[in-house]
Amino acid sequence: MKHLKIAFFCWESLYAERVGGLANAATNLAETLAQRHEVHFFTRGEGRDAEINNVHYHYCRPAGEDIVRYCSDMSQKMLDRFGEFDRPAFDLLHFHDWHVVDALTRLRERETVFTYHSTEFGRSGNRYSDEWLFPAISGAERRGGEIAKRVTAVSSTLRREAMNLYDIPDWKIDVVQNGIIPGHYRADVDPEAVKRRYGFDPGAPLILFVGRLMWQKGPDMLVDAAPRLLQEHADSQFAFVGDGQMRRGLEAQARSLPVRFLGRLDDADYVSLLNASDIVAIPSRNEPFGLVLLEAWSAGRCVVASDVGGLAENIEHGTDGVKVRPRPDSIARGLSLASDSPALSLAMGRKGFDKVMEEFPWSRVRERMENSYRKARETLLC
Repeated sequence: MKHLKIAFFCWESLYAERVGGLANAATNLAETLAQRHEVHFFTRGEGRDAEINNVHYHYCRPAGEDIVRYCSDMSQKMLDRFGEFDRPAFDLLHFHDWHVVDALTRLRERETVFTYHSTEFGRSGNRYSDEWLFPAISGAERRGGEIAKRVTAVSSTLRREAMNLYDIPDWKIDVVQNGIIPGHYRADVDPEAVKRRYGFDPGAPLILFVGRLMWQKGPDMLVDAAPRLLQEHADSQFAFVGDGQMRRGLEAQARSLPVRFLGRLDDADYVSLLNASDIVAIPSRNEPFGLVLLEAWSAGRCVVASDVGGLAENIEHGTDGVKVRPRPDSIARGLSLASDSPALSLAMGRKGFDKVMEEFPWSRVRERMENSYRKARETLLC
């Protein structure tokens, strides 16, 4: 593909404001594209603009009384910054998730791509919410799918979900999965020393949860599964990495269990704990892609994960992971199956590592995204 000048619009990045997996996905895609193209990344942040790994980061500081007004203000401020660098004009504009749809709306006549990393329906647990924010956010998601020249989704499941929710035609939307840099998540650690540092029994198996403590991610089901697992594997212990609105209730629920809530960890501490864990549990009720799966596989860890979304698409049950139903009893059985045979768990972790090396390098993601860019430009010409 010929050299392009590309603008990314995304409300988070690895080097400024980080919220979830979107920061990793958008930043790593931008950096991989920047090996061939000129990429400018418009996002939130403080301080002066920066060039990092060949990507030009342009920051703004939004304000607003609620998330919808905040993102509207952010879009306007991104547009102001965009105007500073639109000479010569950008060839293609790439918008990530609903937060930046107001900016997309203003630039709808340009060559545009809109990526669904999730939907508000999915974040609400595959259900419609009565909360007033739901129609506002869902409306932005629908508008993004309607007005962009091309649309992508990070899994086949999310593609179908977006098509069904927002009437996106089949011809318009592509699947472009996320990638991973395995070396960022693989480390040579002393598992016993790491476990001891966090107050765990160094000789007992450790089950790790990583993610926001919210209904979509299912941390409550993992806590509910713990007593059932402990009946068969009494030495099991659990670490929850992440924060969120459910934390206080979960801590009360798990008060008598071998469970520790560690909050957010910095990258180095997270990687150490990931590599010291024995099993990574991903009990999500809805998971459009599931970057934590690739992180766990990069560390050679066995995964026990809900049979939903991108997790269902990418895990081969019994070969590189254990798939379970998003229910406490099924999660407990899956954890017990993985705990019964440490040798089998290690073998599944190794298979997962082989899979990320073969199927999820960012160079392959770039090729798929460039193909969507070509289609977006062809649509404009037509």
